Amino acid sequence: MDSTPSASSASPFDMVSGALADYLREAGSTAARGPAAMQSAPGARRPAGESPENGGQEQILGAVSLDRDLKVTSCNLDAAPFAGVHVAPKADFAELLPPGDVPTVTQRLRKVLETQEPHVARVQRLRRDDGTELVVSMSILPAVAPRGGLTVSLIAMAKRLHLYASATAIGTSLDIDETAQSLAQSLLAWGDVAAVDLDFAVWTGEAVTGHAQERIRLRRAALVPDRAWPEGYLTRGDDLPREASRLLVGAVTRDDVPQAIVIPDREAIERVLSDPRLARALVPGDRPASVACIPLVVDGPEGTAGPIVLGVTEVWRRPERLFRDSELLDLQELVAKTARHVDLARQHQREHAQVLALQRRLLPRPGSDTIDVASVYQPTTPDSAGVGGDWVNSFPLPCDRTALVIGDVVGHGLGATAAMGQLSVEARALLSAGLGPGEVLERLDETVTLLDDSDAGLAAGYSALGSTCCIVVYDPIDHRVMMSNAGHLPPVLVHPDGSAVTITTQPHPGLGTEFAVREPFDVQEFTAPPGSLLALYTDGLVEHQEASIDDGINRLTDMVRAVHPWDDLQQTARRMVADLPPHGRVRDDVTLLLARMAGRRSRDTATWQLPVGDDTAARARTLALSVLRRWHVSEHAQDSALLVISELATNAVLFGTGPISVRLVYAGGRLTCEVGDTGNGRPRLRRSGALDESGRGLHVVHKVTTRWGVRWTDTGKAVWAELDG
Repeated sequence: MDSTPSASSASPFDMVSGALADYLREAGSTAARGPAAMQSAPGARRPAGESPENGGQEQILGAVSLDRDLKVTSCNLDAAPFAGVHVAPKADFAELLPPGDVPTVTQRLRKVLETQEPHVARVQRLRRDDGTELVVSMSILPAVAPRGGLTVSLIAMAKRLHLYASATAIGTSLDIDETAQSLAQSLLAWGDVAAVDLDFAVWTGEAVTGHAQERIRLRRAALVPDRAWPEGYLTRGDDLPREASRLLVGAVTRDDVPQAIVIPDREAIERVLSDPRLARALVPGDRPASVACIPLVVDGPEGTAGPIVLGVTEVWRRPERLFRDSELLDLQELVAKTARHVDLARQHQREHAQVLALQRRLLPRPGSDTIDVASVYQPTTPDSAGVGGDWVNSFPLPCDRTALVIGDVVGHGLGATAAMGQLSVEARALLSAGLGPGEVLERLDETVTLLDDSDAGLAAGYSALGSTCCIVVYDPIDHRVMMSNAGHLPPVLVHPDGSAVTITTQPHPGLGTEFAVREPFDVQEFTAPPGSLLALYTDGLVEHQEASIDDGINRLTDMVRAVHPWDDLQQTARRMVADLPPHGRVRDDVTLLLARMAGRRSRDTATWQLPVGDDTAARARTLALSVLRRWHVSEHAQDSALLVISELATNAVLFGTGPISVRLVYAGGRLTCEVGDTGNGRPRLRRSGALDESGRGLHVVHKVTTRWGVRWTDTGKAVWAELDG
C-alpha cells in the first residue's frame, strides 16, 4: 500500500515538506551527475542553472534539512543566486546567519520544533563567504515523520524584490548625479561592475533631440563599486572618447530601435572596439569580462521621429556567468523605469539653472570707491524646489549715493523667485527715480497685495503676503544712512572703534499686511563714519533650533565686530556663512551682505547753503568756479557746469522756498551738480512753443548733461545733473 498521503488527506504543509524532500533528493542526484551530465543530455543547450521546467528562468529555490539539535543534515544551495553561501554537514544552522540574527532565528526554529506549526515567509539575511549578505524569503517547516527535525526552504527572490525596490527608490531625488548613482548601485545586483554614461546635454539641461551620433557626447555619471581602478579606465566624471560614444550609442540604436546588447567575452569587446586605448578605457582591468549595454531611452517630443537615447548603462561580469534572457528583461525593465526619472532630473536641472540665474542676477555687483560690498547666497537644497525667495542687491544712486536692499519673499520655488525678481526690480527702479526708502516700501507693499489677488496669486497656489524687506541708502559725503524696514531682521552696524549696535525701527509686520496694520514705514537715520561695517542678513543665518534668534544675532554681531579693516570682505562673508550656523545645519536659505563704508574724500566735494535772493544764482556760480578751477576741470566742463548751476539755482529761487543747497562732487572724471530747495514741485521737461519764455532752462540742462533727475528729501527736493569732467 502506498504510504504517500493523498492530495485530499495531506495538509498543505505536508505537501510542501514532501516536495522539498523530493527536491533535495533530486538535486542531490543531479549534483552527483555534475554539469557534464547536463550538457551531454540530448538537446541540452541551456546555461547552467536553467532547466526546461522553469522555462529558462533562473533557479531561485534552496533547502536545508536540520535535525532536532538544529544541525545541518543535508542541504542544496547550488542555485546561482546562492553563490558564496556555504554550510558544512553537521554544522550549526546559525553559521549561515549574521551574528545579530542568530538569537531570533534560533528561537523561531525551536518554536517550530515544539509546536509543529510552520513559520512561513520570513525575510532573512544569509552570510556569504566574502562577507556580503543575501536576502531571502525563509520558511521553517516541520519535517515529515519519521525523519523529524526541520526543513528550511530558502527562496532567493532577492533580484525581483530588488528590482521592485530599486524602481521605487530611484527617482526620489531630482539630482542627476544621485539618480545615476542609485541606478548604478541597483544594477550591481546583476554583475560585478555597473556604470551609467549620460549624454552631456542631460547635465546642461538642454532640450534633448534626436541629434546625429557624431554630436553624441557621453560622460560617466556613476560607477560602482567605488574603489581604485586601473589607470586609463574611465571613472565618474570622465568623458568617454568620441569613438566610444559613437560605438555605444550606435550599438544600442541598431535600425533606429534602442535595444540591449551583450558582448560575451573580452576578445569580442576588443574586436568591437578595435582600439587598445578604448578597451582600456571601457573594460575594468585585465580580467576576462562580458558586458550588457542597456540604453536609457525616452519618447521623443511630439512631432519628432522615434525615441531618444539619454545615455547607456553597462553591467560587467565574468564571462562564465552568462546573461540570461530573464536577466536582460529585468535590466531593461529597471533601466526603462529609470530613464523617465533621468529626463525629469534633466528638466529640473534646466529649471534650477534658470532660477539660480535669475537669483544670481540680483546679487550685488562689486562696490564703488565709496563703499565695499560683499554678499553670499546659499540655498537650502541644490534643487529648484528648495531655492527660496531671499534676495539682496546693491547699486549706485544719483548724487554719489549707494542703495543696499535685502528681502525675504515667503515660500520657495518658482513662485517665490518670480515675486522676488519683481520686487527687486521695482525697488531699484523706484530708488533710482529718487524716492526715499520709506516711500519705496509703501509701493512694494501695494505690489505684494496685487501679487496676491485672485488672478496672479492664490489661483497659482502661491502667496507673497508677509514678505520682508530692508532698504538702506548711504550718502558718502555726509556719511549719513537712511533706513526703512518692513518686518526684516535689524541690520548690525559696527563702528570703527569696535562698538556695535543693531539698527531697529518702528516694528512693522511685513509687506502686504495692510489688512492688519495701516501704519507708515518708519525711516531711521544714523551716521556711519568711514570704516564702519554694516551687515544685512536673512533669518536663515541666525535662526536655529538649538538657540534663540537673539542668540544668533549676538553671535553674528561678535563675528562682524571681529572683522579686521584689512580683511577681504568676500572671504569674510563666506567664512561667516560657513561658521555661524550650529554644526553647519541650515534649515532655510542663507543670505548675507557686508558693506564697509569708505566715504568720499572731502577734497572731492563742496557744499554750500545759500539764502534765497536775486543774487543767489550769481553767488552759486562764483563759489563753484573757484572749486572747479582747483579740481582742474576742463574749460568746456566748467562752462557747462556753471550754466547748469545757474539754471537750477534760478529755478529753486523761482519755484522753491527757504534757503537752497548746492553740492558739487568730482570723482572718476565725472562731475555731479545738485541744487536742493524746500519746494515740493517736480521740474518737468516739456516741449516749448516758439514764443514761450518759461521752460527753456531744463532744455538747456538736458542738452549739456549726460543725465539729470530729481530726488525727494525730508525738507523738499534736490535736482541733480551729471557731466563729463
